[in-house]
Amino acid sequence: MVPSSHSGGYQIFSLAPFRTITEKGVTFRSHLDGSSHFLDPETVVALQEALGVDIMVCLDECPGFPAPEKEVRRAADLTLKWAERSLAARRHPHRALFAVVQGGMLPELRREQAQAMAQLNFEGYALGGLSVGEDKDTTYAMVEATTSGLPADKPRYLMGLGTPEDLVEGVGRGVDMFDCVLPTRNARNGMAFTATGRVVIKNATFARDPGPLDEACGCYTCRHYSRAYLRHLYVSREILAFRLLTLHNLYYYLNLMAGMRQAIAQGQFAAFRREFYQNRLEGGNARG
Repeated sequence: MVPSSHSGGYQIFSLAPFRTITEKGVTFRSHLDGSSHFLDPETVVALQEALGVDIMVCLDECPGFPAPEKEVRRAADLTLKWAERSLAARRHPHRALFAVVQGGMLPELRREQAQAMAQLNFEGYALGGLSVGEDKDTTYAMVEATTSGLPADKPRYLMGLGTPEDLVEGVGRGVDMFDCVLPTRNARNGMAFTATGRVVIKNATFARDPGPLDEACGCYTCRHYSRAYLRHLYVSREILAFRLLTLHNLYYYLNLMAGMRQAIAQGQFAAFRREFYQNRLEGGNARG
């Protein structure tokens, strides 16, 4: 299976100084040589189809935070128009196409946009424009506002959020799918995720610690390597440290999601959520 492909919408946000947006599409100016690169909804769909991805994402405009309401509404309306054009441009209907719901931090607008996207009958729906500077309470409120307008029988994909707390709170608000760099990026920076919180392995407190990263974890790293040895590898800048921490973090994330799926199937998600936070409270939510 070929994984999903990003549409370029995040780059519209992150490369704001180098782009110009019109209703037709977006032009990027290279920071290297000044050359222009144009993307429109049709090109983005064609590129993803050429790559052979299984989940395509429509081009969207992601406003920053804070942003004037007029600007947020313009971006949301443009994203909806681009979604309609993306549907018309698709040539391979067996490949899923996800629309992106925008709307900034305006809950009513997000609900309206979600309902409008749902009318277009995509295979799935992405929640965009979040974690762009707002506080977590606002993020989760916007997630809830968005999912309330989406069909229950189609997957919901929360773009770019990925702390363990984000996953639990997102699932609790109706999210099915996530993507984020945290498991790998944090591993490269010496941080491991565990049931009781984060472990910063480079800290001196682990220099002679014979225990695994997480006593409750069954991953390859925890079964074969001590915290002390992992710290030694990390401070020595051995690439094996990054690999082993990445293996652990990915295992932790996959196991967390599997636990939530099982809890939902058993009607026990509320209890799962309570235990998740209780474990972190008892573990101090961070060690080292």
